[in-house]
Amino acid sequence: MARDGSETRARLIAEAERQFAEVGIWQAATGDIVEAAGQRNSSALTYHFGSRQGILDAVLAEHGNPIDAHRGDLLEAVDKDPDVRSLVDALVRPMTAVLRTDRGRRYVRIVAQLADRFPTWRRPPEGVDHTHLGRTLGLLANQASGDSEATREARLVAMIQLMTASLAARAGELEHGEPTLDAEHYESHLVDVLVGVLTASAT
Repeated sequence: MARDGSETRARLIAEAERQFAEVGIWQAATGDIVEAAGQRNSSALTYHFGSRQGILDAVLAEHGNPIDAHRGDLLEAVDKDPDVRSLVDALVRPMTAVLRTDRGRRYVRIVAQLADRFPTWRRPPEGVDHTHLGRTLGLLANQASGDSEATREARLVAMIQLMTASLAARAGELEHGEPTLDAEHYESHLVDVLVGVLTASAT
């Protein structure tokens, strides 16, 4: 792809990321994204990404693929038969790491808006590498409490939804004031809570 095409894509992705986080994935107008990205051609987003879903997938891939690679590194360091806490830690730590940057905080706010899609976690968006995420969640699904596969799957989805909601709230705290917990204590607290969701006794 020509250099100016790559630069245009990068500007569109960055602006879509900002508006999806601040305005909302489905509320942000694609024309506003194109204009804010400095593009004179009103069809620039459609040309490069096909649709709103296409540029959303590009945003998710830009952040999600490095996060999944980080998760893979963490999984390499755990036992061959990891326990729930080790797996949840590998799930959480790459996500808390991105909270250090403005773009990372936008990313977690975008992901939190996709909670209704979490039950389909086995089918990642176009271009998004979920290799290590899928492995982690698959192992956790087998270890979650519950007397049926459906119950364990429900626990897993609830855990993902809680994690992403917490991360989005944390992003807001970091942007608008001093959070109650420092980074290290927030991370360990989140792991504790998520392990509890997965392993609490079923009734």
